[in-house]
Amino acid sequence: MFEKVLIANRGEIALRIHRACREMGIHTVAVHSTADADAMHVRLADESVCIGPPPSAKSYLNMPAILSAATITGADAIHPGIGFLSENATFAQMVEEHGFVFVGPTPEHISMMGDKVVAKEAARSLGIPVVPGSEGAVRDTDEGQRVAEEIGYPVLIKAAAGGGGRGMKVARSREEFVAQMQAARAEAKAAFGNDEVYLEKYLRRPRHIEIQLLADGQGGAIHLGERDCSVQRRHQKVIEEAPSPALNAAERQRIGDIAIAATRELGYRSAGTLEFLYEDGEFYFIEMNTRLQVEHPVSEMITGIDLVREQLRIANGQPLELTQDEVVFEGHAIECRINAEHPETFAPSPGRITDYHAPGGLGVRVDSHLYSGYTVPPHYDSLVAKLIVQGRNRNECLMRLRRALEEMVVDGIATNLPLHRRLVEDPDFINGAYDIHWLEGWLAAHAKVGA
Repeated sequence: MFEKVLIANRGEIALRIHRACREMGIHTVAVHSTADADAMHVRLADESVCIGPPPSAKSYLNMPAILSAATITGADAIHPGIGFLSENATFAQMVEEHGFVFVGPTPEHISMMGDKVVAKEAARSLGIPVVPGSEGAVRDTDEGQRVAEEIGYPVLIKAAAGGGGRGMKVARSREEFVAQMQAARAEAKAAFGNDEVYLEKYLRRPRHIEIQLLADGQGGAIHLGERDCSVQRRHQKVIEEAPSPALNAAERQRIGDIAIAATRELGYRSAGTLEFLYEDGEFYFIEMNTRLQVEHPVSEMITGIDLVREQLRIANGQPLELTQDEVVFEGHAIECRINAEHPETFAPSPGRITDYHAPGGLGVRVDSHLYSGYTVPPHYDSLVAKLIVQGRNRNECLMRLRRALEEMVVDGIATNLPLHRRLVEDPDFINGAYDIHWLEGWLAAHAKVGA
């Protein structure tokens, strides 16, 4: 096993990776910007290296600085975490060329799945069902309108190189199409440096279902069940749960078998997630994330499998220890993303934490880098904690989640904790009767009530 791993990330995920490494007897190297000098993962790591000033482009996206840090500390491997360089094929290639092990998939698989058009074509060739849409990127508005007429309005215009909801627009009619396509292209160009877009049928009330996968690149592949990530705001996940309250056993078996077969055929290694839209009993592939997911803890809670540990084992060339028949699913888990933002306006809220208390008790887990006196910097993602709760069934999980949300204290900054406390009391959420548009409608309705 590796002796030393450099963690090329920050925040709660860097701390999560550090903990897994220490439990395996692996020494850790934390890299950080000047804004993160007092971060918890920096304090706990065996070694730390400052790699630049606060802007991500000059620190966490600075490939030469990260590789230099790995060199001077004698690291064996680099774990990219989530975001930043985790799905950058060039970085993965550079890591390997400099003699380190990249804890993740091959650069080829990262590149393939990073381009949404190529990923969709690959999925189709692997027998994975896809959303009806264009065969590839559309060249101009005339071609786009022809394809849209064939698919039928409304259509979704999506950035080929994008993600996170950027470069994504809905055209509900031919009259709207030109303006929405131009807007999507402009947004995609600004966000990703690539203005290519493709079209998909806009599903009206789908759920967002994803399958967590582990594969060793040696023929071994398992899935850890599905997660329902439909509670979203502006295409950003807010609450995730596993298993999905919408699927039956036959559907769960069907999509799991498809996912494993495709993963083996692809020759994939490491952790990965196949994401689908699900509507009227049908699954439609939307993308593959070739990294750890923010919501990975809910899969860990219902299976007892440490995904970061497995990533490290696989990167070290070891085969999977389990077959699919040996994966045991127990109970239900829900994760709430706690963000440093106003719970109603969603304005960012960086600042100093004056008081912090994490809830505890049976089945309660908090992944967070917060502590009293820590200053949340304004330069990065607003995620500051993840509250994950597991119960023997969904009802017990919900009751435990309510109690844990009541206990949790984050003072000194605004957070979305009040929003979560309201959401878990809503009858639709309690009944699992939501889709990817539900939260937007909920927020609009409650804003009108509040006005």
